[in-house]
Amino acid sequence: MANAKKVEKSFGKLIDYCEKEAYKGWDPYDGLTSRLLNSLPVIRKNRLVRLIWIQTFKRNPINLRPFVGIQKEYNPKALGLFLSGHCILYGLWEKKSILDNIHFFIEKIIELTSSGYSGACWGYNFDWESRAFFQPKYSPTIVVSSYVANALLDAYELLGDAELLKIARGTCDFITKDLNRTYSADGTHIYSYSRLDNSAIFNASLMGSKLLSRMYTFTAEKQLLEEAEKSVAYCCNRQNRDGSWTYGELPFHRWIDSFHTGYNLECISEYMKFSGNRAFNENLERGFDYYIKTFFTDDDIPKYYSNRLYPIDIHNPAQFVVTLSRLGKTKAYKTRMDKVLSWTIDNMQSEEGFFYYQINKNFKSKIPYMRWSQAWMFYALSTYAKETMTI
Repeated sequence: MANAKKVEKSFGKLIDYCEKEAYKGWDPYDGLTSRLLNSLPVIRKNRLVRLIWIQTFKRNPINLRPFVGIQKEYNPKALGLFLSGHCILYGLWEKKSILDNIHFFIEKIIELTSSGYSGACWGYNFDWESRAFFQPKYSPTIVVSSYVANALLDAYELLGDAELLKIARGTCDFITKDLNRTYSADGTHIYSYSRLDNSAIFNASLMGSKLLSRMYTFTAEKQLLEEAEKSVAYCCNRQNRDGSWTYGELPFHRWIDSFHTGYNLECISEYMKFSGNRAFNENLERGFDYYIKTFFTDDDIPKYYSNRLYPIDIHNPAQFVVTLSRLGKTKAYKTRMDKVLSWTIDNMQSEEGFFYYQINKNFKSKIPYMRWSQAWMFYALSTYAKETMTI
């Protein structure tokens, strides 16, 4: 079981690593930034080649990036997670070094804002090919934009800088005016992942709902709550009877996994807190019951999928801490949280301080991804520090 000193030591090593790397790094999906691939434009234009290339780098435990010209870069979502984590830490310990980092992250986030949309928005720092769609570099998505805007609201609550609130409010316009929607017969809707697709992905739309409802607490705009409620209702209406959600509605989005379930629960809980609307409490409790009973082994190892253990992904223990915090369940499940964190530190953190990407049945992928692994664990351990100081 993790104790305070073990977690503190782990967090200190992670902080040292991230600062040494200046918060820049590789990503599981950054394969298309390869200088080698981009020197072969005819080949790169082929969609199948792009998909295979990305998956090769994502799935390979050997880091080939230095050999094909893939550089470490700033990722907007990682910056948002680091900003939120630092805001938590500054609330606990008012250190100048933490405040300096907060201003640094804000500056970089503003610098990386995508232009040409109804409001401030952000996308990944790489072209991204998936089975559902292609996203050019910095094409804004609801997921990245929601995380970044929420981080700016965290900073606004800390600093009182009205410009941060204004920027985050613009992200609500991006969501409600620029994104596509899939409507249900009852008038509810789900937001698309980006302006370039019509996918129906539950956690993505719910992240938008969380931001819209949180913004309402600052601006009292009822239309934001109305928009958020329609999205939450759509997603809750498609919850499975056992409490689970598939990732999305496309035929190849039908898997059920841990951290996306955690996102859904967090966002529904936050919507109800910000709106005061408790209509979805049964969905939340049924979903949490499925989550807590399904995604952990008897030894408290965090599972990825509902039907198998591997791969064990660093997102799962990180989101577990955040989910418990957002649902107000940290105290009730602290023993399990400590066991999960202890296992994660023992099995997924390197001596250099960074956390591994995944553990597969026959090998570990130890590539030090900044967004996927380090930023998420930084945010989780910041949340853990806040929660455990109040228990």
